[in-house]
Amino acid sequence: MVRRFRGEGVQKVDTKGRVSIPASYRAVLRDGDPNWSEGKMPEFVIVYGDSRRDFLECFTVDAANEVDERISRMPRGSRKRRALERLFNGQSLSASVDETGRIVLPLKQRQKIGIEDKAYFVAMGDTFQIWKPETYMASEAPIDELLDTMPEGADIWTLLEDGEGG
Repeated sequence: MVRRFRGEGVQKVDTKGRVSIPASYRAVLRDGDPNWSEGKMPEFVIVYGDSRRDFLECFTVDAANEVDERISRMPRGSRKRRALERLFNGQSLSASVDETGRIVLPLKQRQKIGIEDKAYFVAMGDTFQIWKPETYMASEAPIDELLDTMPEGADIWTLLEDGEGG
């Protein structure tokens, strides 16, 4: 069974853009890197996207390969395929975790999402996101609005009924 990213939290970012990846995330990155072996640093993909994305989305190598495979099955030259190729391949970069459990967030990507001295990490199951903490907190409003539409005492797990296989 594939490990999933879990949890959230704030990490300090130094002036060179170095930030520690949560320890539990590092284990998932190792498991999701088919080229990883003892003594090697796990690699992963950071998708930064265009101006509409306020966060960086991080994929294990295996998860990135799955997305690439899905894109490659789309009709070559289609608008959707070109858009996804640009987002997923052109607006992304390869990264690796160093021996101390840190990554370097390049200045361009830090500036794009406004990260200065802190980064907010949030697990999304098969990916994790890196946000400016204040931007992440503001992004929670639509989720709160959805939950506020639920009847008093409703179980949040009923939202699964709307998903595939529900």
